[in-house]
Amino acid sequence: MPQLNTVTIDSHAAATLSYIRASMEAAGTLAIPPSAAITVGVFGLGAAVLGAALPTEWLRVWLSAAVFAGAAGGYLLIRRSALKGFALLGAPLRKFLLCLLPNLFVGGVLTLVLYRAGLLHAIPGTWLLCYGCALMSTSALTGRSMALLGALFGLLGLTALALPDSLENAALGGGFGALHIMFGVLADRERHG
Repeated sequence: MPQLNTVTIDSHAAATLSYIRASMEAAGTLAIPPSAAITVGVFGLGAAVLGAALPTEWLRVWLSAAVFAGAAGGYLLIRRSALKGFALLGAPLRKFLLCLLPNLFVGGVLTLVLYRAGLLHAIPGTWLLCYGCALMSTSALTGRSMALLGALFGLLGLTALALPDSLENAALGGGFGALHIMFGVLADRERHG
């Protein structure tokens, strides 16, 4: 029977392998800055207030808020990545966008279909559901807390589909406003102990 030669790894080599493993895992993840979540949430709360004040214009208000919130959140995410020395569209950010954007595209297409069919009452729940699915998809890169946030958006979306029209703006504000802000505050506390 042949003898097996075992190779022992000294502590320096083991530490080097541990560092390489941690670096590879970090290269595949993306941390969402709390400031981005809070900023998006502030836009969401603002849209809820304005949408309540202008009930016949709620769709325009929310579509405008989505554009501005997306631009602001995207800027803060890219800025943080640049400050950390990551490439503008490095692998984690590119993967994040590939998880996020298809779900948002579906939400946009469904919005157009529902609008043309005169089913405006179904749009808020659809948005919340699609966004929740988008966040759950990105959790593969961002962590479990994003999956939980996505699940909360999904539950709120299902609830919004059953709500009367008079409460749908509040559901949007609760999701895109309050949930984002709570996530940002909790993420900031977690990061700073």
